[in-house]
Amino acid sequence: MTAEGYAALEAEIRHLKAVERPRIIKQIADARTHGDLSENAEYHAQREAQGMLQARINMLKSKLARAQIIDPATLPRDQVC
Repeated sequence: MTAEGYAALEAEIRHLKAVERPRIIKQIADARTHGDLSENAEYHAQREAQGMLQARINMLKSKLARAQIIDPATLPRDQVC
């Protein structure tokens, strides 16, 4: 992966943690105020969104942990890698 690609993934993780996660937490709190949680579709939808967001963060972290940063300028031009 290029250094730019690595930085883009790091930026996405920061955005998800700093912007999206607090937004979903606030929406869950708002949905909680609407009454019985067992019948509250909005609450369940926000909890599912929270789980999907966390799964995306975990996937990106895993991808970054396994990434090897390469410099395309140093790759050989006469062969396919």
